[in-house]
Amino acid sequence: MTSPRPAPFASHSPSSSLLPQVAEPRFDISALYRQAHGLAAPGQCVTALHMGAEHTLLATGIDPTTPSVVLTLALGSQKTARDFFRSTLPTPLELETAIAWVEDEVYAAHTRHRQWVPEGVVVIPCSTDPALHEIATLAGVAEAPTRVLPLEAMERLFNRLAAVAQGRPPAHEGLPASPTLAATLLVLRELMHHMPFAAITLTPTASGAGFSTA
Repeated sequence: MTSPRPAPFASHSPSSSLLPQVAEPRFDISALYRQAHGLAAPGQCVTALHMGAEHTLLATGIDPTTPSVVLTLALGSQKTARDFFRSTLPTPLELETAIAWVEDEVYAAHTRHRQWVPEGVVVIPCSTDPALHEIATLAGVAEAPTRVLPLEAMERLFNRLAAVAQGRPPAHEGLPASPTLAATLLVLRELMHHMPFAAITLTPTASGAGFSTA
């Protein structure tokens, strides 16, 4: 019999005062989906990805105008940091606990997602998120209007974060002491491993894609 996994911190944890829950503007994931299809070859299956402060959105499909499925995951950069990290840098136990919870949420999303992806079809994920561009830069991906973050580069960056969690000074790994960056990288890692995504295409925000006032 497996022991129960540790629970996330209660809302009154020290990090909660630093990262209070925010009311996010509505992100137009459909506009991002159409933008992503504009970069893809005809007939490709595309996933538009947006990681917000409180939620992560995924929109997937082959049709260039309307996604087949839109998923909302309770995995935002600030929410994940608030739930699992007590200070600016996570401890090894906090990382382990967060991975267990995030992995479960991502696996549930994968189960729903795969019903809409034809067998053998490779999904091309795309995002315009500035935080993911920052992660790509930290991972050593060259600056460009459109660039690709491979799984291997992301994993090497996560290993650097794990080294910092073990006590290595962040400056030695070229990482900022940021709980939201750590949370974003952790969620991205689980998405790339378990959806799965071999790489993510990152593009600038285009007109019509982004936050909606509706």
